[in-house]
Amino acid sequence: MLKRKFTDSLEEWVHHKNRKCLIVQGARQIGKTFLIERFAEEYFEETVEINFKETPSAAEIFSGDLTVDAMVMALRFRFPDKKILPGKTLIFLDEIQECGEAVTSLKFWAVDGRYDVIASGSLLGIDYKRASSYPVGYVDYLDMHGLDFEEFLWGMGVTADMIDSLHSFFEERRPVPDSINTQMMGYYRQYIATGGMPAAVAEYVRSKDFREVDRIQRALLRDYQYDIAHYATAEEKVKAEKCYLSLAGQLLDKENHKFQYKEIERGARAQKYFSSMEWLVRADIIHLCRLVTDIRFDLGDYSREDFFRAYTTDLSLLMAMKDFSLKQLVVENGLSGNTKGGLYECAVADALYKKGYPLYFYKNGTTKKEIDFLIQKSGRVIPIEVKSGNKRANSLNSILANKTDVSTAYKFIDGNVGTAENGVVTLPLYMVMFAF
Repeated sequence: MLKRKFTDSLEEWVHHKNRKCLIVQGARQIGKTFLIERFAEEYFEETVEINFKETPSAAEIFSGDLTVDAMVMALRFRFPDKKILPGKTLIFLDEIQECGEAVTSLKFWAVDGRYDVIASGSLLGIDYKRASSYPVGYVDYLDMHGLDFEEFLWGMGVTADMIDSLHSFFEERRPVPDSINTQMMGYYRQYIATGGMPAAVAEYVRSKDFREVDRIQRALLRDYQYDIAHYATAEEKVKAEKCYLSLAGQLLDKENHKFQYKEIERGARAQKYFSSMEWLVRADIIHLCRLVTDIRFDLGDYSREDFFRAYTTDLSLLMAMKDFSLKQLVVENGLSGNTKGGLYECAVADALYKKGYPLYFYKNGTTKKEIDFLIQKSGRVIPIEVKSGNKRANSLNSILANKTDVSTAYKFIDGNVGTAENGVVTLPLYMVMFAF
């Protein structure tokens, strides 16, 4: 079984004195149901689980009065073998986006306070509108993603002690011994080729067979396309799928990674496709990195809604959009040019997204300065560049020299830890797991 950091977040919730109902949000097939079920086995005497996709008739439980006593009675009739006792039973409402009244009921479970309730589902951002009354203020939220690189390493048998040893090189800004650094870059390329979807990682850990991994990735991509067809409005279905399937070409086949509508179809414009991109974001199918016109806190005040880069929510899905041969080139370090630079950029974007950072980038056509990513932490802006080699980071040096409110920047490279110079910290790509 793959070890996941998300279990720690569930444990924090269950130990909180005044916990509310919990909503676990995230894209499909990232392991939400599996982790919640294993967590429930450890912390509760019994679990009452309803999957509204699997058993849509269970919506009847929430079709009448939404008092807790009425709902508990309906649950006991539905599940006669369950005791459903306060403090001992977890009520798990899976795929809750399929039942708007179940979403509404969370308010009443929370106000009553006797029962522990976890809800989860995909596409929550677009389907909560089905609820007659959304329980604002009565729920806690946890966002879940696919596996990050550290979780991948755990699956591959790399121990916490070994990772802690690597972390000391990061903290002390010391070069990692070449043999270890080479091995870690090898693991990182395997992770890029596999991605973080649990089914793909579990298969790679089991078989080390990338053809089997590829089969799983392509099945996952088809599932995502099915979700678009199932949930999107009739007007958006075809457009949203075209936008989504254009991402690999937008990110890996050209030097400029700004999302361009003309790459979807000849003559395409934002007026036709912008709403489809918004739908994909709300559905947890893509995430965006927005252009900012200035590098200063708060970046959101300087961001442009119409100028962005778009990324898949996991590398598994990006890899499934390209030919199988890409995996071999990645693992054997045979990539070059725009594809290599673009893929490493996607990997860093994936890591930052899974850490919960809104992403921004900077580009000035006049000065030719460009910063791959900008994030914010503790009221400070942190510029980040991604290099497929170890080229000079001229834009980073210029920003640090001219921006008094930016003191540190990071350059991630296909190389080793470098000497910090003028506030620029040079790190191997895999050390993004330690930074920020």
